[in-house]
Amino acid sequence: MPDLVTSSGLLLLTAVLGYLLGSIPFGVLVTRVMGLGDLRRIGSGNIGATNVLRTGNKGAALATLLLDGGKGALAVLVARWLLAEDAAQLAGLAAFLGHLFPVWLGFRGGKGVATFLGVLLALNWIVGAAVCATWLLTAVVSRTSSIAALMAAATSALWILALTDGSLLLLALILTILIYVRHAENLKRIKAGTEPRIGAKKA
Repeated sequence: MPDLVTSSGLLLLTAVLGYLLGSIPFGVLVTRVMGLGDLRRIGSGNIGATNVLRTGNKGAALATLLLDGGKGALAVLVARWLLAEDAAQLAGLAAFLGHLFPVWLGFRGGKGVATFLGVLLALNWIVGAAVCATWLLTAVVSRTSSIAALMAAATSALWILALTDGSLLLLALILTILIYVRHAENLKRIKAGTEPRIGAKKA
């Protein structure tokens, strides 16, 4: 953990603003603007980029990926610029929780992978790049988004220990646990051999 140097009041404000930023459901907004329908009624019903891809619109999926990752990165960078590293990590966590539990959608959000990657890239771009590379390599080999996400999350702590002073470790562990919790159904399907491949039309 970084040194706690920011006042409790500012940390609370950081958490609230980070959560509100993270809770913007870009997948829902992008598909609606592009006339692709209600994302929550498509495929798995998830609001993330993988489910947007099931609409068949790669541009919409890419936009969702970048926006969901960008909101996590933006929360971190603004908090770091205005305050300090403790606020930056808290902002990243809050944005991640906002994506998972958005107030605008009755706290039914996504699985947080893109936001997770955005947060890590902003906190430490070397670690973030290593985790992204892990996701990409696993996705290419397995052709399964959930397996790539789980592998990237699982190895994030190892990359942090190998490449940094470890100050990001606790945050990474928290985010990893949450990603695994959100992928509970995927884990069941992976075990059963029924998990859909990237680009599949059905959940």
